[in-house]
Amino acid sequence: MGQLSLKNIVKSFGTYDAVQDVSLDVADGEFVVFVGPSGCGKSTLLRMIAGLDSTTEGDILIDGARVNDLPPVKRGIAMVFQSYALYPHMSVFENIAFPLRVEKAPEAVIRDKVQAAARILHLEERLQQKPGMLSGGQRQRVAIGRAIVREPKIFLFDEPLSNLDAALRGDMRVELTRLHRQLGATMIYVTHDQVEAMTMADRIVVLGQGRIAQIGTPLELYLNPRDMFVATFIGSPRMNMIPVRCVEEDARGLTVEFLGQRLALAIPGGPGRVGQDMTLGIRPEHIHPGPGDAMIEVTPTVVEHLGQQTVAHASLDGGATTFSLLLPGNADVVPDRPLSVGFAAADCHLFGSDGQALPRP
Repeated sequence: MGQLSLKNIVKSFGTYDAVQDVSLDVADGEFVVFVGPSGCGKSTLLRMIAGLDSTTEGDILIDGARVNDLPPVKRGIAMVFQSYALYPHMSVFENIAFPLRVEKAPEAVIRDKVQAAARILHLEERLQQKPGMLSGGQRQRVAIGRAIVREPKIFLFDEPLSNLDAALRGDMRVELTRLHRQLGATMIYVTHDQVEAMTMADRIVVLGQGRIAQIGTPLELYLNPRDMFVATFIGSPRMNMIPVRCVEEDARGLTVEFLGQRLALAIPGGPGRVGQDMTLGIRPEHIHPGPGDAMIEVTPTVVEHLGQQTVAHASLDGGATTFSLLLPGNADVVPDRPLSVGFAAADCHLFGSDGQALPRP
């Protein structure tokens, strides 16, 4: 079993609250990713689960047992760090075996567990090599192997791929997802990279300023962000945010006005919305050249040709609002040439003056 419960967790450093009233339940076998910008408290939260930092308030329960006062080695967890933390003078075999030797496990048990971990991680032919002879991805697999042999209830990963180049990060994302399926273990993974979160997680916990902003599956967060912070953090390129004003409300929804045009949205607003300043959200991938329910003329200043896709960056309102488009790779778009684009009302998100999302149908 590997169930984790966080109950009203607070972590303070003097007068600064790094983590504020965080509660979360993680099911046995679930892959949960903590994601958020630098300084949001995600690594601090992971370190408290591991027992490397104490909690100021709140309880941490693993399989129903309170573990606040237990040292890391007694919690049934294993942690993989951003730095591989391998012993350079030891072979891959001995690096993986190290926690078992500390526990004085029998030699036969050590051999069997190391061999089993090596098979899972495709390291059988590397066991007698030193870490200096391995690639970055192979070193990270050794660090993961060291965690596997402990047979923990919960695996903790603290930005384990951030030291790898882009190609290796992609490969390791696939490897970790495969590993989770193979082991069926509970995994909690910390990253600032929302692409890693979207591609690996069963559920994502978005953190901002020490608090949970939203919890959900990757698609739930993408389709129905709770507020502007989540909306702009999940998705790449980030969601475009356009200032609008609500000018009409009826049984069908709200009508907003921006850039000299009106757009009817099937979004119920509630009384008192007319006359309010609001924000319209539209993802770059939902914008296309040509007509739509709304039309905007933009002049791209930067165009990024990525092969399969083209990203164009422009601005609205004389530079006051940034605007991005995600177009097919063969799109006929060049810098400094005006382009008319459109988008559908059904693809839009609407946020109130408080930044909270109005529910979509």
